Amino acid sequence: MSTIDNLPPLREVIARHDLRAKKQLGQNFLLDLNLTAKIARQAGDMTQCDVLEIGPGPGGLTRGLLAEGARHVLAIEKDARALPALQEIADRYPGRLTVIHGDALQIDPLAHLTPPIRIAANLPYNVGTELLIRWLTPPDWPPFWQSLTLMFQKEVAERIVAAPGGKAYGRLALLAQWRADARIVMTLPPEAFVPAPKVHSAVVQLTALPAPRYPADPGVLSQVTAAAFNQRRKMLRASLRGLHPQIESLLDLAGIPPTARAEEIDLERFCALARAVQEARQAH
Repeated sequence: MSTIDNLPPLREVIARHDLRAKKQLGQNFLLDLNLTAKIARQAGDMTQCDVLEIGPGPGGLTRGLLAEGARHVLAIEKDARALPALQEIADRYPGRLTVIHGDALQIDPLAHLTPPIRIAANLPYNVGTELLIRWLTPPDWPPFWQSLTLMFQKEVAERIVAAPGGKAYGRLALLAQWRADARIVMTLPPEAFVPAPKVHSAVVQLTALPAPRYPADPGVLSQVTAAAFNQRRKMLRASLRGLHPQIESLLDLAGIPPTARAEEIDLERFCALARAVQEARQAH
């Protein structure tokens, strides 16, 4: 890969710019440019797309995205140490890479992107789940992005694609699968990273659906799932009592037994419950 873009190997870049990964920034760098190119290819044909990347670090995935033909990449990086390395990539691909120094949780990327837009990132572990939930829960749908190709700890990835009934199934699975198709497309061992994390990692591909699978208000569905899985060992009639005084009647309307627990309930019935809660609130 380094011979394709005529840039130095990542180990050399990290040494030259003193880019040792910082634990407090959730950094684990992927140095194998063959792997970063493979991850980039999972995002699909990017020749007609802008790509948002969060936490590029020394730029391994950035180089993969550009080499695989991304029309334009917007990279948001919190660590100022990485900026000179990213500038070298920008110089190699004139006009195709924009780097913003800042916190991805505080920056609106849409001022710098032109649709269609895809998101691809080896997300910093400490903000990855929060960013995913933001991307999955905008007030309007379809969202600004077509697809998400994201690296997570394998345990988080399994929670995103989980089916009802297992320990991994929860709010993240419901929010992801309500509005997107979600699948794990790659797994990576700890030794693929520097420093090596204690767990395996996985790349999840989420493709936005044109419309949610079942009708529901996103705010109410988020409230219902948060309350249900906050106390997942309790029966739903107990964990959801704070949502509405007649919660047992609303559970019945949604076809949910009052003794059921959250992990037993599928997406369709959670959406039915969210509609019942919303209608009951509006009636009063």
